[in-house]
Amino acid sequence: MNSIAELLGRARQQLPNSDTAQLDVELLLCHCLDCERSYLFTWPEKQLSEEQLKHFQEALERRINGEPVAHIIAKRDFWDLTLEVNSSTLIPRPDTETLVEQALDCFPSGADYALDLGTGTGAIALALASEWASCQLLAVDLSVDAVALAERNRIANNIQNVRFLQSSWFSAIDTDSSFDLIVSNPPYIDPIDPHLQEGDVRFEPLSALIADDEGMADLKLIIQQAPSYLNSSGYLLLEHGYQQAALVRELLSQRGFVDVASREDIAGHERISFARWP
Repeated sequence: MNSIAELLGRARQQLPNSDTAQLDVELLLCHCLDCERSYLFTWPEKQLSEEQLKHFQEALERRINGEPVAHIIAKRDFWDLTLEVNSSTLIPRPDTETLVEQALDCFPSGADYALDLGTGTGAIALALASEWASCQLLAVDLSVDAVALAERNRIANNIQNVRFLQSSWFSAIDTDSSFDLIVSNPPYIDPIDPHLQEGDVRFEPLSALIADDEGMADLKLIIQQAPSYLNSSGYLLLEHGYQQAALVRELLSQRGFVDVASREDIAGHERISFARWP
């Protein structure tokens, strides 16, 4: 009764509140067996050892209690990278790949100098660096633990053209620095948003999720200060909440940016806004 197929079937029924129950249990079982997902379907009759079964049951119980799969298995795929994750920062999400896609669209041949604000796991910076071998990227985060995590991800993915630095937004960046591109996925959730008590975000650091001024404080700060660090015709790309796009566009225009626009994520929500500094 402990074959791969039987365990997947039973475990899936224990996650009725997960929208991705099938994927959840497959990832947990792969983690416990140290195998690829294809193995599960190639060897469905494979019996687990007592140690493997115990490991899987412990992992499943953590997921039943609401803990994110990424924290349980300590990794998450983003772009074409595999990143270490932990509770010190946000789990990279597929929606954020929209930010990477837009950066590539803005610079088809690659930017020369780019800055990632609030880098977390390093996901955005490392994805761009993997696409733009000649680009020099600087990525910053307020959290020392996040900076250390991002550096481990850089080493693990053998990426050489990113430097990570502890900084509160622009505070530790040389005032004479200038970039072709600034990207950021800052905190943008209203502190009183009821969704903060639901799902995976309950296990993520509030400092990486919430911002004052109904979630707009950090977005406003970045929009205000970014021009001092942008080259002429440089771009600012920002991720934000789906309901914040119109206000972000307005703020960009008021600050003097041109070619202001927004782009939808995979769910059809206006997830990022971007503009060019003239």
